[in-house]
Amino acid sequence: MSDIKRTNVGPRMSDMAVYNGVAYLAGQVPDDASLDMEGQTAQVLATIDGLLAQAGTSKEKILMAQVFVANIAEFPAMNKAWDEWVSKENAPPRATIEARLANPDYKVEIVVTAAL
Repeated sequence: MSDIKRTNVGPRMSDMAVYNGVAYLAGQVPDDASLDMEGQTAQVLATIDGLLAQAGTSKEKILMAQVFVANIAEFPAMNKAWDEWVSKENAPPRATIEARLANPDYKVEIVVTAAL
């Protein structure tokens, strides 16, 4: 277990665990839930960039992304922010799921796994 490095450890969960050359991020949600879908998505992606940088990696090395949206009708707005952010040459496999999120004001939550 000593090889596992955790970031922002809380009593319930960590934001990220790094083990065996892979960074596993918890579901990231917006800091400002008053933003629209595009704004929330951009904010979450910026948080992901920061966590990946802390691990010594980047969005170019994402192995898998899971996107949870509260309302699938807002899928195009989420995709607009995603398309502006994602590495075009290294777009990862991705799943998008409509789901009820922990806070009813959240529109999006994103989980990624990335190689170091």
